[in-house]
Amino acid sequence: MTTHGIHHVTAIAGKAQQNLDFYTRVLGLRLVKKTVNFDDPGAYHFYYGDAAGSPGTILTFFPWEHAAPGRAGVGELQETVFRIPQAAIGYWTARLLGHDLERETRFGETLLRFRDPDGLRLALLGIPGIEAEPAWAGGEVPVEHAIRGFHSVSLMLEKTEATGAILTDVFGFQEVAREGDTTRYAVPGTTLGGIVDLRAVGGFLPARLGRGSVHHLAFRAADDAEEMEMARKLMANHGLRTTEQKNRDYFRSVYFREPGHVLFEIATDIPGFAVDEPAESLGAALKLPAFLEGHRAQIEAALPALA
Repeated sequence: MTTHGIHHVTAIAGKAQQNLDFYTRVLGLRLVKKTVNFDDPGAYHFYYGDAAGSPGTILTFFPWEHAAPGRAGVGELQETVFRIPQAAIGYWTARLLGHDLERETRFGETLLRFRDPDGLRLALLGIPGIEAEPAWAGGEVPVEHAIRGFHSVSLMLEKTEATGAILTDVFGFQEVAREGDTTRYAVPGTTLGGIVDLRAVGGFLPARLGRGSVHHLAFRAADDAEEMEMARKLMANHGLRTTEQKNRDYFRSVYFREPGHVLFEIATDIPGFAVDEPAESLGAALKLPAFLEGHRAQIEAALPALA
């Protein structure tokens, strides 16, 4: 099985409860991990995905209640697209009517575009033949209509060539199509999170990070050795140095700014989200990294209460 493609997308939200309700109740995703931002333990870090928290299904959030709204522009991940069974399009059209739903055709595919309560840009794409794929059956969305991970993400950049070179040389993507100002890259044989669209929009204002915008995009590495090889290629072939490796408990990561200024992460598939709680009860308890466990009482007192 290939281990290339998107690992997760991390965005900024406002109110924690509002974010939790939308992604678990309206979109029917599983809360696979409830923890804190390791670098800012006064804020939650929510991970949503499929039943197992599989790479290629994970959308994560830092809910910073008082964050100012972000501004769309150059140098950001513009939109995250989820896969749904093609027969579920009618169900989702009705379910999302109150969320500024729009239809758009891209590369011959019809997207249902909408926004979450903080303005984050999302879309659904109907895919034939995926009804039998695993899906989270414990939410409010019937399993036959449930989301089946990521289809793609789109990045808005001043220029796309240097970013495309990294996708192909380091992350295993191939250029597969062009349409207008957008170039599509895909990982052969990858169904979950296997597509990145790069849109060249020179002259736009730069993006401003804030509520409703994406903080970073993470790509998969099977293990530490593959991650280090990717980091080596970035430096040797593209002159880009990553951070030191950071232990995020559920994966290990390095970070860097790609040439279009989007923050990229390389995250290992291992050890996964069941490393500190049983798979059947993922997301049930607040999990803290070992270095913060001694401060649990203070952290829990500072975090917003959740229903």
